[in-house]
Amino acid sequence: MEERSDFEIGGIHVARGESRHIDLPVVRLYTSTEMAIPVYVQRGKKDGPRMFVCAALHGDELNGIEVISRLIQSGRLKSLRGTLVAVPMVNVYGVLQHTRYLPDRRDLNRSFPGSAKGSLAARMAHVFLKEIVTKCDYGIDLHTGAVHRSNLPQIRANLDDTQTRKLAKAFGVPVLLNASIRDGSLRQAAADLGVKVLLYEAGEALRFDELSIRAGVKGVINVMKHLEMLPQTRKTNVIEPFVARRSGWLRAGDSGIANHLKALGDQVYRGELLATIADPYGQELDQLFCNEDGIIIGRQNIPLVQEGEAMYHIAYFREPEGVVENLELLQDTLLPDENF
Repeated sequence: MEERSDFEIGGIHVARGESRHIDLPVVRLYTSTEMAIPVYVQRGKKDGPRMFVCAALHGDELNGIEVISRLIQSGRLKSLRGTLVAVPMVNVYGVLQHTRYLPDRRDLNRSFPGSAKGSLAARMAHVFLKEIVTKCDYGIDLHTGAVHRSNLPQIRANLDDTQTRKLAKAFGVPVLLNASIRDGSLRQAAADLGVKVLLYEAGEALRFDELSIRAGVKGVINVMKHLEMLPQTRKTNVIEPFVARRSGWLRAGDSGIANHLKALGDQVYRGELLATIADPYGQELDQLFCNEDGIIIGRQNIPLVQEGEAMYHIAYFREPEGVVENLELLQDTLLPDENF
């Protein structure tokens, strides 16, 4: 979609060829402190698509902050066509408090489309949707796993939509998960507006993971190249992603201390032993077996588990061997000397 000549966020106009840092006011706290979302806008001199990239919708998910920081500082945006709106911290309060939630204990990513007169979370969601999402054609929402859980670099999206599927493949990670849209999520609200959004999951909450960050930066740049927002460069090793139509969590059958036998990204087979659970004296209480062939795309890291707690997230593929090969290719292509 070609962009309009005018572009404005929070009442601040950004001209073609200009970049601006904008503090987008959202709420006033009871300390009389104004809370604002930091927004970076860069417009190319030529018309083109409008895309937002956002991170820390959950305040304890930090990898995306670094992805956006490196993207802005990479120098790649000098040849930008169209408009990039980069929001490194949506849930500023959560970042300050190292928490997923807002002061009202609500999940911002379950509060869309929000309301100008609703709860704190609803008001923030309303502002973000109105000032950022409605002014863009595409979006990439950067996430990590929860506290003590890591996610393999993956894209979750509505892969039944042809254009969204092409964007997801262009991102360039080995695993694509055809994920249903959750009620109240940013992705749902964006879809209702006709905005195509990818959700990137990688790493663990409250931690930086270098592979996840590099894959995220490269992925955003790949999508911008696909949309012709950035010029194409010479072809390198292309990662052909594998699509998982199903996934599921395997849960602890008893409470105790877990001994994990498998790692993130491992190929696993039906009936294979993934972990054992023992009491504090070392007496084995339970064994966790894989229920179907697949790849581990999410894993609990802390060894202390309660009965029923999610331990392994398995994505089910027809050809899991290819996924493993592409994971190795991803690691090989994200070399330290690349500007990511």
